Amino acid sequence: MQTHAQREREAEEAIDAINKKTGHNMPQAIGTAVLLIAIIVACLLININLFVALIVVFMVLALWELRVDFATAGLHIPVAMLWICSTVTLVSAYYSPYHIVAMAMCAIVSAVLVSLAASAKLSISTRLSTAVAAKLAHTDAGARLESSFNHEGGEQHHSRLSHVAVSLFTLLYIPVLGSCLVIPLTFNGHPIAHAIMLVFLPALSDTGGLFAGAWFGRHKLSPRISPKKSVEGLIGSMLFAMAGAFAVFAFTYDASLWATRWWVPVIDGIMIGIVGTFGDLCASMLKRDIGIKDMGHLLKGHGGVMDRIDSILMSAPFTCILLWITGL
Repeated sequence: MQTHAQREREAEEAIDAINKKTGHNMPQAIGTAVLLIAIIVACLLININLFVALIVVFMVLALWELRVDFATAGLHIPVAMLWICSTVTLVSAYYSPYHIVAMAMCAIVSAVLVSLAASAKLSISTRLSTAVAAKLAHTDAGARLESSFNHEGGEQHHSRLSHVAVSLFTLLYIPVLGSCLVIPLTFNGHPIAHAIMLVFLPALSDTGGLFAGAWFGRHKLSPRISPKKSVEGLIGSMLFAMAGAFAVFAFTYDASLWATRWWVPVIDGIMIGIVGTFGDLCASMLKRDIGIKDMGHLLKGHGGVMDRIDSILMSAPFTCILLWITGL
């Protein structure tokens, strides 16, 4: 019979094998996920305005992470201006009676302000320099060699147009896509159900892809960009998202809608699985190009905030449009 120590050793070896295959510390990842779920659910149950505020906080944290990530390659974004513009855009998109118009106008004005701020003389604060040094210290030499930027040559210098282009990309990536997380909360009278579909279904899709890829992954989806991604993981992502969509629809809408809308959870699950995986690959490609491993280290077992919300941001406009077109 096996001793207690042998069983513990086998359990540790099994966990290490799963961690190696998934690329995550799974006990930490699960603990962080449970905490995040508890915070999000609490905000939804207490007041939907708290959920909107939580989205703003996450976007602000994501912008700081991107500032540090881009700074490792010598690219600087005006994070203070982006914080202001992002907050105003998200708040206006939710509270204005003309949600889409408000988002569009804020995005246009933000593009002008961010471009001007990015083209101004830039300087790196001591705090940012420390964060960049810590980021590079946690990045292996192989990742730096694969980067488009030579980290070993000291600070990189780029034209002002490069800083403006990266800043505008950040503006589109964070506040514009983030607005698609708050606009669905304003129509058709199902804000909590919409919030769950927008936030939890991509997260559930990621979980399905993670476990399906760990247990059944044989065929690589994109070995060069993300070696951990597999075709089996993509199928698991779609199936988990589809199952979650059916559960949300079953608890939200009455039976009369199912006769004509039964196909919506199927489309939603497939769409979230594909788009969410595409978002992960885009983030991986960005990290590989910059020469870093993780976007940040704020969420134990998940990397940074951006590593957690990339698929959520990419899926948001598609889910928003689907819910609006189908009247759900």
